Order: sequence, then C-alpha cells, then structure tokens
Amino acid sequence: MRSRSEVPPLPFEVDVYHLSVVLMSVMAAVWPSPAPPVSERWQAWPVAQVFPAAVPGRSPSGARVTYVLAGVAPEAPCSAAFQAAAVRSGCRTALRATYADSTQTFVVTVGIAVLDGPVLGPHGMGRPATVRPVAFPGGPAESFGDRQYMTGVVLASEERYLVATAAGYADGRAYQPGDGVVRRLRDAARQVATALHRALTR
Repeated sequence: MRSRSEVPPLPFEVDVYHLSVVLMSVMAAVWPSPAPPVSERWQAWPVAQVFPAAVPGRSPSGARVTYVLAGVAPEAPCSAAFQAAAVRSGCRTALRATYADSTQTFVVTVGIAVLDGPVLGPHGMGRPATVRPVAFPGGPAESFGDRQYMTGVVLASEERYLVATAAGYADGRAYQPGDGVVRRLRDAARQVATALHRALTR
C-alpha cells in the first residue's frame, strides 16, 4: 500500500504544470525583461554587444568600410588604459578593444571610460591625449602601440561614458611630429568612436 507521499500526480496536475511553463515562456517573449539603464550597460551587456565583431563605416569617397574586431583587452584601471590628460578624476574603470579596417591598412583602439558622473574630456583631431593603443599578436594590430598612433577622437556626454580612439597604420610605422594625417585615418578614429558611443548611450 502506497503512503500519501508516494501517490503519483494526477494527469491534470502534470498538464497544469506544463501549461504554466509554456505561458511563462510566451510572456517572456512578449514582455521581455527591461533593458538595463544606460549607466549599467557596460556591465550588464555581453562583451560582444559592447564591442561588436564589426563596425560599419564610410570612406571619404562614400564607399562602405567595415572595421573588424582584432581583440578585446581585459578590464583595466583608467590610469593604465588612458593617457593622464584624457580622463579627469571620477573614472571607475576602462574597457578597450582594437579594430582593423577590412583592408588591414588602419588599426583603431577604442577605449570606454566608465565615469562616476558627467565628466567632459578633451576634444581634438590632431594627436590628442587619448586611450592607450592595445596590440594583439598574429594580426594587423600586432605592432600597434603608443608610438604608432597618429590621431584620435575623444567623445564625452552626460551619460557617464567617455569613448576615445587612437588610430594608426597596421604596418607599424611610428608617429613623427609634423606628420600629416590622411582623411581615411581620421575618419576611422571618428567612426569607431561614434558608433560605440552611440550604441552605449542611445
């Protein structure tokens, strides 16, 4: 004789349980969980959403350009990831990744400074204080470092992020004072910074 605890569930009990699971799945699809606040996206989003595998752009002639992810660096202190003048006090942490254009001519390191509050950074199109380049072996960004970046862009807003880029050539040529910067390289620095900043803050 079975004890009360050993009595199997009745068929309708099983059906009700399965129905509730189905209903919860449908509700999750129709009413997905709310998106994280802008200030939490850097932590709540997967790495592939913060740094997508490809970033679209345009050449000066209007042709389509794709910036392809070369690698993502580990999270780092702001003082290690940015030049001292690029980010003022109030920077909590820094995220960095490096991209190469689809022709593997240009490389761009992009850095995201997560701020405690709105902190406007410097702007400029020359060789400004910006993110420190990150090299990744075995690809176009293998020789990219502080001496190789030619130009950069720094974007800041009231959304507690500062996004900065450092751009240079994939062949490892070093910057020399007075070097001119071709428009395609300036565009690469600006387009990658703008795309990632817009994705985080829109």
